[in-house]
Amino acid sequence: VQLQASGGGLVRPGGSLRLSCVGVGNIFSITKMGWYRLAPGRQRELVVLIHRAGRIEYGDSVEGRFTVSKDEDKYAVSLQMNDLRPEDTAKYYCGAFGVATPDGVSDYWGQGTQVTVSS
Repeated sequence: VQLQASGGGLVRPGGSLRLSCVGVGNIFSITKMGWYRLAPGRQRELVVLIHRAGRIEYGDSVEGRFTVSKDEDKYAVSLQMNDLRPEDTAKYYCGAFGVATPDGVSDYWGQGTQVTVSS
């Protein structure tokens, strides 16, 4: 199983970016997918998780500005990030948790995508 992440980049404060993440491999099901972010000098922070049944958890600092969606036809999620702020600058890691495959159930992480918000 691999998580293929894309998107991110450099944007001015108030701007928008979109992240995408696709799970590739022999996957039977995924319990939840989403993103965490890590910035220098700060702890890992939840950005958003979306559960298979549809429940969504947003981190407090992004709720109301970020919107997650999932593709029901494949193991893919997207994150629309609006009104970006300098404090959103971080490396964003896509994660898939409770991934069921013929080998069992595991968690997987993508390679990380840099988001930089700066004027």
